Parts: sequence; structure tokens; C-alpha cells
Amino acid sequence: MDTSRPAALASAIDLALADAQTTLHRLTPAEALAAQRQGALLVDTRTPQQRRRQGELPGAVVIDRTVLEWRLDPTSDWHIAEASADRQVVVVCRQGYSSSLAAASLRRLGVDATDVIGGVEGWLAAGLPVGSSAADVRE
Repeated sequence: MDTSRPAALASAIDLALADAQTTLHRLTPAEALAAQRQGALLVDTRTPQQRRRQGELPGAVVIDRTVLEWRLDPTSDWHIAEASADRQVVVVCRQGYSSSLAAASLRRLGVDATDVIGGVEGWLAAGLPVGSSAADVRE
């Protein structure tokens, strides 16, 4: 049985990703850290397993991708306290792909959102801080 992904499907997601990234002013890992230090909300969407392997991002809020829009849309009844119309959101994932799709989705809701080029892998390659302390997980 062939379990490979059909070429048309791969092309569709590649196009969707490219489209999403054209709507964003994506940040390098260093720019993302600087933005966080200036008040941006750093949002980590990695899985618990990925965070265990790669470490936690200091000061980041962890939000599962399945509820991201509800937690970060300040007009949602289920938003987190840190979500506000005037606060930038910087989404980070493992490699910087799903975070682009997530940030573009947030922008469509009116959230000032972007993501990190290269994701946490880029963050680590840049030698930026990671930790092992408990993550600030929001459900």
C-alpha cells in the first residue's frame, strides 16, 4: 500500500504556505527575542514532545494550535488575559512552517501577528536562550 502524499496535495500546502508568508513580516529568531523583550507576546505552538527535546522558550506562552485563534483573539470569550488589540503576537513552532499558517490566520482575525523564520530550530541555531523550567501552558 502506497502511503506517500499525493503530489497535488503537497503542491496545495506549499502554495498555502507561500501565500501565508507573503502576508507576514517574518522575524529572525534574534528579532523575535528583541520583540518579546519590547512587549510582544511569544507564543509557542510546539507539542509537549518537541518542547521536551528542544527546551522551553523563556517567557513564552504555550498554546495548542487547535485553540490558538480563540485564545489570542481579544474579542473572543475564551481569550487569554495577555491577548489585546495593541500587542504583537509572535508565533513559533518547531521549524517555522505551521507558525506561518497560524500567524496568517490570526492576522485575518485582526491580530497583529507574525512568526519566527526557522522556528525553534532557528532559535537554537542562533544560540538564543532555552530552558527546562515548566512551560506556561494555556488550555
